[in-house]
Amino acid sequence: MQLLVMLIGIAIGFVLIWKSEWILENFGRIDWAEIHLGTSGGTRMFWKLVGLAIILLSLLYFTGCVQGALTFIFVPGSRGQP
Repeated sequence: MQLLVMLIGIAIGFVLIWKSEWILENFGRIDWAEIHLGTSGGTRMFWKLVGLAIILLSLLYFTGCVQGALTFIFVPGSRGQP
């Protein structure tokens, strides 16, 4: 089951990265992305980042590291003391 989820996630992420121009033409620009991610290519960058995030999350799910990675990112006390 995890293999199937990973393959579907990678496929969806790849399509988002590959067809970001098509998505932009059919769904329009995202104002927030245009302001914060670049002048004329912010929406394209947004779709590529979303695709990359989906690929990374599906790989983390496949390896069983999703909970550890999300805990490391969002829980301040989980990082340990330097």
